[in-house]
Amino acid sequence: MMRRRPIARAAVRTTAVVGTAAVVGGAVASHGQAQAAQQAPPAAPETQNAEAPAPAVGPSPEAIEQLKQLAQLKDQGILTEEEFAAQKAKILNA
Repeated sequence: MMRRRPIARAAVRTTAVVGTAAVVGGAVASHGQAQAAQQAPPAAPETQNAEAPAPAVGPSPEAIEQLKQLAQLKDQGILTEEEFAAQKAKILNA
């Protein structure tokens, strides 16, 4: 008759139990997270008291480019000072 090895059998059993516990524990944890996500209240919508983004300070890059072109035309004598001022006012107020 062969002698059985109780230490080896215990080691195999422990490995099986630990492995099963790890799998079951992971499944339970993911199930708990899914349930918590379903029970969480929806995100609150933004209130109307929230501040609007600050308006841009100064002219836009396109306006700056137009002003540079107008200044060149004035420097070349193509535009008078009055025409330059009128066009400048239009660009800056637009």
